[in-house]
Amino acid sequence: MTTFYEFGLNHKIVKAVTDMGFEEATPVQEQTIPVALTGKDVIGQAQTGTGKTAAFGIPLIEKVDIEEAAIQGVVLAPTRELAVQVAEEMNKLGQIKGVHTLPIYGGQDIRRQIKALQKRPHIIVGTPGRFMDHMRRKTIRLNNIKIAVLDEADEMLTMGFIEDIETILNEIPEERQTLLFSATMPKPIEKLAQKFMKNPELIAVKAKEMTVPNIVQEYMEVPEKQKFDVLCRMLDIHAPELAIVFGRTKRRVDELAEALSKRGYDAEGIHGDLNQAKRDSVLRKFKAGTIEVLVATDVAARGLDISGVTHVYNFDIPQDPESYVHRIGRTGRAGKTGLALTFASPREMDHLKTIERVSKKKIQRKSVPTFAEAIEGQQRLTIERLLETVEQGDAQAYKRMAEQLLDDHDSVSLISAALKLLTKEPSNEPVQLTAEAPLRVKKNKFNGERGGGSRDKKGGYRRSSSRKPDSRKPDRSSNDQKRKKKKFSK
Repeated sequence: MTTFYEFGLNHKIVKAVTDMGFEEATPVQEQTIPVALTGKDVIGQAQTGTGKTAAFGIPLIEKVDIEEAAIQGVVLAPTRELAVQVAEEMNKLGQIKGVHTLPIYGGQDIRRQIKALQKRPHIIVGTPGRFMDHMRRKTIRLNNIKIAVLDEADEMLTMGFIEDIETILNEIPEERQTLLFSATMPKPIEKLAQKFMKNPELIAVKAKEMTVPNIVQEYMEVPEKQKFDVLCRMLDIHAPELAIVFGRTKRRVDELAEALSKRGYDAEGIHGDLNQAKRDSVLRKFKAGTIEVLVATDVAARGLDISGVTHVYNFDIPQDPESYVHRIGRTGRAGKTGLALTFASPREMDHLKTIERVSKKKIQRKSVPTFAEAIEGQQRLTIERLLETVEQGDAQAYKRMAEQLLDDHDSVSLISAALKLLTKEPSNEPVQLTAEAPLRVKKNKFNGERGGGSRDKKGGYRRSSSRKPDSRKPDRSSNDQKRKKKKFSK
């Protein structure tokens, strides 16, 4: 593997990377950074979780002239969450060199953004809609931009931003370098590359590199009505430090977060309909460990890079293999191991097999645990906490009280009572979740099997269910994402 010293980077960038705990480059970084440093255009086919932010961020920061008080680089991202995450990572990478990155997205007060822009950031990370708002207001000047990056281009296509992107790229000076990253390469993205890029070099991370080897992948075959009780049992058995539970719809996320809170878990939900202040508050609490379970839709979790996530639970099976890889990539980071558990109803087993085949990874079947096993999991956790306290040796203040208790009671009875008092016994608080229809693997003459319906002309999924779409559609919300999707010319 290649170390960051071998790229010939500014020593301040290498120091920042090392301070972040990274020593060796990931495959996408190893292939992208040297090419991008030469000034060539690059198309990178890579998923979130492969280290692509640093793959484009490091060359971008390397090329910034900190003496020049102007915007020199722009990164376009599909969602506000991803824009914030990318900006956070770029600020860490550029902090020692003195490169300042500013996130710009819908849902945040535009006046505050204008004030921040007046401080002359070197790099902007923005969602297309809000970036165009600033272009029209002339609060963002494009004439000094040297590098333009399109992050998760296929997702921006799905959300209907392709024409916005074309408008933005037309305004940026032609002499720029362009870097495009996308998990898949649909035809409109290929056309975009042909139109706006000069002899780009294609760098593809193979599918086998997309599923992180540090993640244990398991599934349970569970009927819809039993899924919530099984989730609670697994939380009691695993006792995760930080866990993300994925639900298919906004309604599902709200109901799950409320039901988990009812059962005594520190849980909150995040999806596209939450206002920005609430989203930021939930994410802050999750990063700080104040809440142990984050319930999220795919869109709301896209781009989240929170260290320390030990478990991912797919309460609802993902729509497609790409979403599965993206979801489980929230754990098993920075060399640590993680566990991803997927619940599949009996009618969704074919869909699970499709995910296995495309992701090229065997997902281990697990049997549903009993209520007694859940209690045992909590008892084991209590014993671990008790022994930890003994090892820390800071319980001297309680020694005299313990000796007095031992005068009147035997030690086994006392420890048994302490364990009973400290153990969180599983709750049977009744909860009611609205049932979700199972996903089916749809066969068609064009591409064999595909889960969750067929693609429509806008690149999204058309549900095959006849139910009303408003309460069941996947979460695609946010101020930028609510913009009317545009049809693409063929």
